[in-house]
Amino acid sequence: MLELHLVRHTSVDVAPGICYGQTDVPLSPTFEQEALEVMSQIKDTRYDGVYSSPLSRCTCLSAYCGYTDPILDDRLMEMNFGKWEGIHWDDNLDPRLSSWFGNWIEERTTGGESFRDLCIRAALFIDDLLKHKDQKLLIFTHAGFIRATWVTLERVAPNQAFNQKVAYGQRVVFTL
Repeated sequence: MLELHLVRHTSVDVAPGICYGQTDVPLSPTFEQEALEVMSQIKDTRYDGVYSSPLSRCTCLSAYCGYTDPILDDRLMEMNFGKWEGIHWDDNLDPRLSSWFGNWIEERTTGGESFRDLCIRAALFIDDLLKHKDQKLLIFTHAGFIRATWVTLERVAPNQAFNQKVAYGQRVVFTL
């Protein structure tokens, strides 16, 4: 049995409505308080391995929780929104935006990826982890990746993925 403990990073210091995806953004001033809550959820669990998205919002949380040398993996990053990153959704004048909203599962953002692409990344990562049978792994990642994991493991349909709420600092456990 493989047990995956996916932890979403803590809140970020970004104005509401800004598309930030893979942009390395600063953590909220409440980071320490939020990180303490995450640490309290995982401190009594022994993990056989620790992975993290290379974005600082994940590596900072990992380090705060005592895991200063996680295995960094780009596949754990949030969805790549390409040219839309750093732009407020209401200010995005890209003519492809409405097309993307109509088919965000398959349609790629300008210069970025689709939700399906993120699901493929999640599937590839999970396939690599399946060789770690009988292990418990801790993974610091993003809400999009956690939702893609739900889809990859066939627990929700792609069009239902965003009905799954993933709070900042939330831990989601998958048993394979």
